Amino acid sequence: MKPEPSTTTETIEEKKEQWEEEAEEEEDDEPDEWDQRIINTGCHKENLKLQLCHADTGDWRQCTKELQAFKECWDKNKNNERTLTVDN
Repeated sequence: MKPEPSTTTETIEEKKEQWEEEAEEEEDDEPDEWDQRIINTGCHKENLKLQLCHADTGDWRQCTKELQAFKECWDKNKNNERTLTVDN
């Protein structure tokens, strides 16, 4: 026995609304711990450009401009001093 078309349509619409609500709940605008660490360096834009270059080319050697920009930003923000750690 086939269900009535309107019932089937309502069920699909209800499911669609439920999926949309679940997707909205899952969206997270807050950066995760790793992203927050990159943001805290002050070089997140340079890092992103470097990562995208590598993703596009598959070869770090083709990303020397992006790498240099990231290094200059890193040095300008004194991240070597900020990120020093001692392993014992």
